[in-house]
Amino acid sequence: MAFNKYHNITGSTGVDVELLAAGSGANNIKSIMLTNIHGSSAATVTLSLFKASTNKTYQILSTYSIAADNFLLLDNKALLSFDNSSSGYSLNITVGSSDTVDVFINT
Repeated sequence: MAFNKYHNITGSTGVDVELLAAGSGANNIKSIMLTNIHGSSAATVTLSLFKASTNKTYQILSTYSIAADNFLLLDNKALLSFDNSSSGYSLNITVGSSDTVDVFINT
């Protein structure tokens, strides 16, 4: 199953948005860039891994604030290396209700 490298996440679209489903074949993520596209307000971002078989969530970022017109680059391969097989983890994001964040996943 292929995955989408580019996402535009709006807080009003839901509490938790799946960026990579388990089984997407994205085991070699090199970096994730999170960009706050709002010109005057900070965005709040939570990035997490979820394993359906255990119903467990593991947070990579927890309510992290990205300044207006700014970005956060996650490029630590050890941090971004996780089991994305069909029995592995999905990658999810939650943003504040009035926030819009662009996500770029580089493999």
